Amino acid sequence: MYVRRKDLKVLEDNGRAPWSFRTKLEMAAELVEWCIVLFQTWFQKRVMVVVDGAYAKKPFLSRMLKAGAVVVSRLRKDTALFDLPKPVKRRGKGRPRKYGRRRLSLAHRGGHRRGWTTLELVLYGVAQQVTFKTFLATYPPAGGVIRVVIVKCFRPGTPGFNDSSLEWVASFRTDPTVSAETIIQAVADRAAIEQNFHDVKEAHGAGQQQVRNVWRNVACWNLCYFGGIVVLASIRNDAEAAKRPTVGRPRTSTESRRPPQNAEKTGASRNIFSASPPASRSTKN
Repeated sequence: MYVRRKDLKVLEDNGRAPWSFRTKLEMAAELVEWCIVLFQTWFQKRVMVVVDGAYAKKPFLSRMLKAGAVVVSRLRKDTALFDLPKPVKRRGKGRPRKYGRRRLSLAHRGGHRRGWTTLELVLYGVAQQVTFKTFLATYPPAGGVIRVVIVKCFRPGTPGFNDSSLEWVASFRTDPTVSAETIIQAVADRAAIEQNFHDVKEAHGAGQQQVRNVWRNVACWNLCYFGGIVVLASIRNDAEAAKRPTVGRPRTSTESRRPPQNAEKTGASRNIFSASPPASRSTKN
């Protein structure tokens, strides 16, 4: 669990600090490194890590590349990208250039009318037309060449990349040899679980607990996640909800939707407590 530096300093002064300060990027890198070792041991395959744009920074990317993983993430509109270095015919003193000299503008690339490609891809379980453009660039936080994909956002009310107010969104992958279609599908799969994060925070109250002890905060976080799992499990067992699955579908779908998580949480709690046996009371003779 992330604790701000100033809050952790108070615990350190009292001698009650449970751990040393770490940033969110460092904590995420430690968790993913543990998963990478686990998955590589089980499946013997290279791991692809799909993250939010907040983690497209050097402290996280450098550790992922060192662990042998491939990272897919969003890119900010003002990201500092550079072109590829020109091949050197005769090598001189010093090591060859790793990044190009000319800076690339995502805003200009996304606003240019030429270079777009339209293909039919299956996103969120629906076949749809996707318009995108792709190119290679060098990105210093990634330590070299990346493949950038710019996707035009779809019209409001239709499935697709409509979770942004921009006309387009940019993503990248640290392995430049893959196709743009693979990157688009990975980003869509990552966006499909955003609703689960929202439900855990808003419906189940993760982060809203008011307790005094650090370890009680950790317990409350785990309890909120467990509550979310219980609600989702109860939904799966509901025959009526099974006829209208929404997992992996965008929030703007016009199909009939199941009740919101707040209503589902209330119904699941009612079922759980109604199924539990009544507490026995001791009687005095």
